[in-house]
Order: sequence, then structure tokens, then C-alpha cells
Amino acid sequence: MTSGLSSLERAVLEKLLEGNFPLLMLLKQQLELCEVVKREFTGVGFYTKFRIPNDALGVSGLDTKFGDVIGIFPDLQSGAGFLLYVKNGILDMLEGYTFGEPWPTSLDRFSLQYIKGENRDWADVPLLLRVPTRK
Repeated sequence: MTSGLSSLERAVLEKLLEGNFPLLMLLKQQLELCEVVKREFTGVGFYTKFRIPNDALGVSGLDTKFGDVIGIFPDLQSGAGFLLYVKNGILDMLEGYTFGEPWPTSLDRFSLQYIKGENRDWADVPLLLRVPTRK
């Protein structure tokens, strides 16, 4: 069971991991097991570090980061961006950042979308994460 994620973090992670590709589905399974171990606010964003149980399935050697989701907040003129870090095939960290504005104090109201609109442009997702399984 996910432990310690804020509603914003949970929504961003779910949006970032949308898709039926096997590796994205594997990361979604990890999301259900993740625990927040550290959260650091920088003034213009945050870093949230995860712990995934040792017995969770991962993909050895897969190190990547991606972030094609943006957040719209009433208190931010330019919105916010997010990056998901995957280390050795395991969810590692989520980064949230503004484009030079202070991070909002209230996160009660927000909406999320992909950088290029309502529909995801798969070119913005690392190829390794969207490779289908071979039979």
C-alpha cells in the first residue's frame, strides 16, 4: 500500500505512468508498494524520495528520467513541471518544480495535463518505457 504520498504526488505519478506498455505497468505496480522516505522543499519545488520493497519486480540496468506532465495551479502564473526518476528499474524519486516562481503554499486545487495537451505524445516518454513485450 502506498504510504505518505500527497494527493498531488499521487495524481502526478498516476498520470506519468499512464499507458499499457509492460514497463509502465511494472512501475505502476511499484507505485502501489512505495513508501515516501524523504521530502525536501526547495522554495521553487520539491524532491520526494521513495522506498520500494526489495522483493518488488524491477528491470536491472534501467536508469532514466522523464516528465511530460505539467500542473496548473491558481497561484502559479507559469504552472509547474515534474520529473520521475527511475533507478535500476525501480521508482526512485519525483521532482516538482516551478518556472522561477515560489512553490505554492496551497495545493488543494490543481489540474494536470500532458505538455502537448490532453493526449500524451509518446515521443516525450523514453523509448525503453514503451517497448512492448515480445512473445
